[in-house]
Amino acid sequence: MQRQVTPEQPTRRGTRPARGRGLALAVTAVLAVTTVTGTLLTGPAMAAQAPAATAPTARTAKTAKAAASVSLPVDARIVSTGTTGFLTALADAAGQDVLTWTRFDGGGSEVVFGSRGYDTGSDTIVTTDGSRYTVRDMRTADQATIDPVRELGPGAQVVGVVGATLYVSVPSYGYQDLYQLQKLNGVMFKNKISYGSGDTRFRVFGGSRSAAGAPLILGEADINGVTAYFHTVYKGGQVYDYIRGSQKWDATATGAISDTYTAWTEHTPDGGYTLAVDKRSGLDPVRRIPLGHGPRVPVVAGFVGDWVLYGSPGGADTGARDPMSALTARHLVTGETTALLDHLTSVATGPDGSLLVRGGTVAEGEGLYRISDAGGRPLSTLEVGTGVPTGVRFLGQDVPPVLDTDINRNPTYMSWSLSHEHTRLDITLRHLATGKSFRQTMIGAGKNPRFMWNGVLDSGVPAPNGAYAWEAVATPSNGIGGPATLSGTTRVDRAANSHDYSDNGTADILARDASGTLWRDDSYDWYTDGRLYPAGRTKVGAGFQIYDLIEGAGNHAGAAAADFVARDKSGVLWSFLGKGDGTFAPRTRIGGGWGVYTKIAAGSDLTGDGRPDLVAVDTAGALWLYKATGKWDAPYAPRVKLAAGGYNTYDQMTAVGDVAGDRAGDVVARDTSGVLWLFLGKGNGTFDPRIRIGGGWGAFTHLVGMGDADNDGTDDLLAYGPGGTYIYKGTGYHTAPFRRMDSAFYRGEGTKFNSLS
Repeated sequence: MQRQVTPEQPTRRGTRPARGRGLALAVTAVLAVTTVTGTLLTGPAMAAQAPAATAPTARTAKTAKAAASVSLPVDARIVSTGTTGFLTALADAAGQDVLTWTRFDGGGSEVVFGSRGYDTGSDTIVTTDGSRYTVRDMRTADQATIDPVRELGPGAQVVGVVGATLYVSVPSYGYQDLYQLQKLNGVMFKNKISYGSGDTRFRVFGGSRSAAGAPLILGEADINGVTAYFHTVYKGGQVYDYIRGSQKWDATATGAISDTYTAWTEHTPDGGYTLAVDKRSGLDPVRRIPLGHGPRVPVVAGFVGDWVLYGSPGGADTGARDPMSALTARHLVTGETTALLDHLTSVATGPDGSLLVRGGTVAEGEGLYRISDAGGRPLSTLEVGTGVPTGVRFLGQDVPPVLDTDINRNPTYMSWSLSHEHTRLDITLRHLATGKSFRQTMIGAGKNPRFMWNGVLDSGVPAPNGAYAWEAVATPSNGIGGPATLSGTTRVDRAANSHDYSDNGTADILARDASGTLWRDDSYDWYTDGRLYPAGRTKVGAGFQIYDLIEGAGNHAGAAAADFVARDKSGVLWSFLGKGDGTFAPRTRIGGGWGVYTKIAAGSDLTGDGRPDLVAVDTAGALWLYKATGKWDAPYAPRVKLAAGGYNTYDQMTAVGDVAGDRAGDVVARDTSGVLWLFLGKGNGTFDPRIRIGGGWGAFTHLVGMGDADNDGTDDLLAYGPGGTYIYKGTGYHTAPFRRMDSAFYRGEGTKFNSLS
């Protein structure tokens, strides 16, 4: 019995009203016959010609086993599904969809014609190349081609497909009419099922097996200058209008229908989304479920009994969290909700009313899931898996076994390969010996994040040599799935530096202040804005005022780090062995009698054996060589005289390593007039005749050989004084061995320290 018409009830449509009439919507039930190519067909007859729906049956174990053998490309989307197979779309290299029909029984896959497919809810697939439509029954291979424009005139546009029937919107005298278009046994059937009013727009959605003859039609019409939004159910030749308010739907709207319910998505006035659900019997008002203001348009996927299913496709491929990414089921009586899948990309309705959804769960991974009725509750079952886990995972890594943190000459990159584009990558490197670490977070670096480490720890100092444990944690930005972790080991293995006390390959300077406190300044080994910068100052200890000379000695004891020597005021020379962490072992007595020397220069390998030697000038001006032994308790061999006199004309002497790039370590000396001279080592403990470097060096109170401070392969010199501190970069040319660079070392501290080494 037809319900009595109310504003919230369906009404059988009448004939087209004159323009300007009220809410008597201009959509009619086609009760009279329509002439179609010499054939008379009523609305009910049209429905009778549709392919018979398959009754719902339990899938056999044989079929389930065959389905498990079906393969599915990782990025394929589900388009349509029947009882024998399913249609998928996969973008090719040019971004065009390739459509493939895959059989459940393991019978293989075949590419089908067309660049777009439609959800038909049957074993009939409908595809198009943009103008013509191909309708093919995959059970019988029967095929028909339909050209809506040729059949119905210019402007004809397919707005939905149910089974083998195309629903076509056709402009007519400023209106839009809706037709059913189907080709059976070579005969084209055209069935006008509604008349439009104003600039009406339509979208058509099929439903479950038992509702297949009753598609849901969303409509929009201009009535008396007011836009009205409505939904329509067409069944058995009758078209029923449901006037349910005026919340907006647009071209992105989706809908679903079952025996009991219809549902569609709407825009809210504040820019959000609503899921509207209408019960098809009784006088219940439309229920509107808020869907929030997510970044993507939600879809209504379908129904399972009293459960409505919805979600926002594409959540796994975005960089933002969205609670609508999950395929969610909501009970329309109790309001209970449950997440069936962690995300979805596409959905199709099967002939038995179940849904086939392309998506994934953290528990079972990516694939095609069937959503079916399990005793009144929706059940999610993985039909065809892709073998790819849901959520982010590591596909590979390229962390070198040895990290060279020299960013000037040969920077080292660490890289990883991830399964997802939008992730946050947290990188940790931890020095196994000390526990000191470096942490870095990379956001939005894509599937192949690549990172160049400059070798600096979280504390701001260069990383020491040795073994490191690394860990990379990839966290999906969309919140789908938990973080993935990958770990391993590597090493930092920097070249030794003669002034490196912390075993990190960078130069350190020892400076004593007026109170007798000794400080160590580490450095970065690259220039920034043309300057070399310190990496932090650390207190070595107090009480160093008892020494009248402190001199960096290089690694004279054969351990991992550089050492220094200090002479007390009684003339005893002491050795301070570096531990490699910036600290020093208790002093070791080298010997007495060193008070006869006015200058001591240590740290250059003058004899070519790889050990840093020491030269000293006595009060008579004689030059003496102390060859390094490599023994921590007796670091120097007995002295050898290199020159009988003449070296008392110099007020400073500094071992600078190899600044000329030739045979061995070198020494520079400044005479009392401020001229600096270069003494090139021959490699046998002696020197070539001196070479004049230049004048004006009297402006500095201390000259310190820094070793290779900028890691370019040539040793450098630091000059300190009231007028400023400069780095004299080694050039490798003995005729012009240095090039002056600005320095941030001891900025504004040119008189603070009375000893530098």
